[in-house]
Amino acid sequence: MTSRFLTPVLVGGIVTGVLSALPLVAWGNAFCCLWILLGGAIAAYLLQINDPAPLSAADGALVGALAGAAGALVYLVLSIPITLLTTPVQQMLLQRLQESGVRIPPEVRSAMTGAAGVSLRLLGGFVLMLFLSPTFGAVGGLLGALAFRTPPPPATPPPADSHDLPVSG
Repeated sequence: MTSRFLTPVLVGGIVTGVLSALPLVAWGNAFCCLWILLGGAIAAYLLQINDPAPLSAADGALVGALAGAAGALVYLVLSIPITLLTTPVQQMLLQRLQESGVRIPPEVRSAMTGAAGVSLRLLGGFVLMLFLSPTFGAVGGLLGALAFRTPPPPATPPPADSHDLPVSG
């Protein structure tokens, strides 16, 4: 990866990973992987503003895919402490639901609160992000490249030759 890609990939990956890991906010990914597309588009935008030449569709897709992969790693790093913090709240919620008469199968209860279930959720979420993020990040980068592409510089006319100039008389 060239150095011109580094900052866009990191920023796009941070946007993707943070928004995808936050509780409730992460539901934005249920709408066509919104945060992943956004991270890819931001990466393409940052790549374009640092380059005076128009951004190619291939560069936009590449920077978006790399930002998506970085976003999956950011997602994993953030999901671990967030899950550890929210698991007691989920346990309390399940207990209150049971006390109010709602029947919750033991398998669901253990999957939501047990160590094996929590670990499986973390691993499953990371694997899902690892496969979806580069793909949808590439789409976001491609869309970003098309949306934020700078116009090409105007073509300069060839210099006039002395024999092409009109002779005044």
